[in-house]
Amino acid sequence: MVCLVTGSSRGLGKAIALAFARKGDRVAVHYKDKRDEACEVSSLIRESVALKADVRNPGDVIALVEEVIHRWERIDVLVNNAGITIEKLLVNTSEREFEDVVNANLRGPFHFIRAAGKYMIGQQGGHIINVSSYAGMKGKKGLAAYSASKAGLIGLTKTAAREFAEYNIMVNAVLPGYMLTDMGVASSDRGKEKALNENLIREFADPQRVAEFICHLSETKGITGQVFNLDSRVI
Repeated sequence: MVCLVTGSSRGLGKAIALAFARKGDRVAVHYKDKRDEACEVSSLIRESVALKADVRNPGDVIALVEEVIHRWERIDVLVNNAGITIEKLLVNTSEREFEDVVNANLRGPFHFIRAAGKYMIGQQGGHIINVSSYAGMKGKKGLAAYSASKAGLIGLTKTAAREFAEYNIMVNAVLPGYMLTDMGVASSDRGKEKALNENLIREFADPQRVAEFICHLSETKGITGQVFNLDSRVI
């Protein structure tokens, strides 16, 4: 299969890219600024390419998707993983900060789904997996922009699933849980403690296990429009 994983130069995205690679898949490693890290990830994969794009820019996204098609003639799996956050109370969040988060976390997947979707329609099949968040289901103090963007991504997932079902394209969302990746580590100590205390088994999520689940989901048939919670916090 040909897999495109956004935000895969590090963290969860890197784990997802390498999980697909272990299955023998061809992987497009996307990055925005972390070129060296993306190239390092790509070098670990037998058939891979590192491609730069700002997910907020539809022109960048279209060019990246077309490069993947030019190279491998198809896209079987799109994983929308790239995202950013800002930890501030709603009343202290500027319009620009809110827009930056929503543009990366919601507009970005929209651009990629639209660009890759037309090729998946042509090939009559594919999987789109959107990485959302527990915060998008429950909300979280200090994460107004992030929570709103991830909630929107769930809505986008369900609508895309309805629109693409007739073309045998499965669209699902995954809530990976609180992970000690760069984003998780940068969160406040209070946020980490709260997430751990709410977790029924008192463990942070493991990026490797999340990546393996996403790989498995990409191979299933007849499952679409679903939100898979991999977090042991009860929704």
